[in-house]
Amino acid sequence: MRTSTRIAGVLTGLTLALGGAAFMAPAAHADVTACINQVERELRGGEAPDYVRMACYVGLTGEHTQCVSGLTEGGVTNGTAVTACRVAPD
Repeated sequence: MRTSTRIAGVLTGLTLALGGAAFMAPAAHADVTACINQVERELRGGEAPDYVRMACYVGLTGEHTQCVSGLTEGGVTNGTAVTACRVAPD
């Protein structure tokens, strides 16, 4: 196999791998955003504090109980926390 063909194949593979990662990244971000937006609705337009962002990220990993407790410890109502954490991993 010629060197130029091999290099072209490697570059094509890298492009496909990085393109796939970039394609998947927005979906994960949107899930955290949905969780944060749910809490911000309760805050009536206020920006979510850092503890909300962290709890929603934990919810994204599938740790529903830790997500809920992180939000409720910060003062978010239980109902909102449960709903927000439910949408995080979707």
